[in-house]
Amino acid sequence: MKKVNCGVVGVGYLGAHHARIYSEMNQVNLVGIYDLNPKRAQEVADLYHCPVFDSVEALAQQCDALSVVTPTTVHAATAIPLLQMGRHLLVEKPLCVSLEEAEAMLHTAEEHKCYLQVGHIEHYNPVNSFLETHVQDPKYITADRLAPFSPRGADVGVVLDLMIHDLGIVLQLVRSPIERIEAIGVNVVSKTEDIANARIYFANGCIANFNTSRVSLKKSREIRVFQPNRYLSLDFMEQKGHVLYKSNGEICKEEIPIHKEEPLRVELNSFVDCILQSHQPKVNGEVAKSALAVALEITHLIQKNTLSS
Repeated sequence: MKKVNCGVVGVGYLGAHHARIYSEMNQVNLVGIYDLNPKRAQEVADLYHCPVFDSVEALAQQCDALSVVTPTTVHAATAIPLLQMGRHLLVEKPLCVSLEEAEAMLHTAEEHKCYLQVGHIEHYNPVNSFLETHVQDPKYITADRLAPFSPRGADVGVVLDLMIHDLGIVLQLVRSPIERIEAIGVNVVSKTEDIANARIYFANGCIANFNTSRVSLKKSREIRVFQPNRYLSLDFMEQKGHVLYKSNGEICKEEIPIHKEEPLRVELNSFVDCILQSHQPKVNGEVAKSALAVALEITHLIQKNTLSS
């Protein structure tokens, strides 16, 4: 069996899970890891029986592909040299912090014929697989994503940290140009917005409302889709949901049969399969750039409203 030599750059909370799953995949050889914190790197290396490299370049020289799980602010600076080395990358979301960086990353990946997958993990959640096949003509969508505060991800605002998950999902479901965006946000414990609401008006008449917070006491990741004759309510975290519809004059409720899977494992399997089978990732750089563009526009509106208040 042909194996892909993979490495992980950045083994904090999420990067450690990348290393764990790579170490368990039959079609992967986990070459090693790199982290700015040598102690943390060694802890993860001991868990998953791989070496620690003393530089990103040294690790990349031994790899076909790498996961880049660093702070968002250094995604581009980390990824572009790796792409120039001809390495396939899975870069955690968001892709980067500006459209200029995104263009540079996409151009470099194309120039060096590398796959660039972006870690919009909910696209690989079994819940989204159901949505992709059952959402046909959405008229109104609500997406709620709440979480307790964590310093991890706080290098960017909650829109780029959390809301971007739902933005990517909804853009793929609605598939219509955006006509107008309204947004508001408040910074509670960090220098950027920690809670935000956005409403997007699409050209086909659909409206989507997003509520996101990283200062909540509980976790919640839910989406509700209203379309003619059908209402879908699904939970990304619990991987369950139900559909309401009218039949013979009565409202019927039907539980959705979802086969539960670990989304990160599905995502990494898909990444490796793209390399082995030579096909583009489901969430490639272009898809991620589209979600980033909307997230940046929402962030701009929030900052503008904050300055004018």
